[in-house]
Amino acid sequence: MNENKIESQVSETPVLTLEDKLGLVKRKIDKTSHIELDQAQFKKCADRPILFICPARVYEENPETGECIINFENCLECGTCQVVSPEYVKWKNPQGGFGVGYSLG
Repeated sequence: MNENKIESQVSETPVLTLEDKLGLVKRKIDKTSHIELDQAQFKKCADRPILFICPARVYEENPETGECIINFENCLECGTCQVVSPEYVKWKNPQGGFGVGYSLG
């Protein structure tokens, strides 16, 4: 294969943002959340790491109330939130048949 052909193939590869990549994840979303959050404990936490540690941006703070909004339908089921903030996040696997569908390749 000549060098020009390789260069043209590389330059044609689209660059995807994180949002673009997250949009490619296949999910079957349940009607009820698999994530529970203790709002009082969340408000007591000065750092609130779940607001920036979640790769899928499941958690966001309501600027008016200071409460945490949970966008559970975005969840990638990595469990990071439960590791970082176990004092106020209770995460469990979605019900059978729901959640993220991982596949090889």
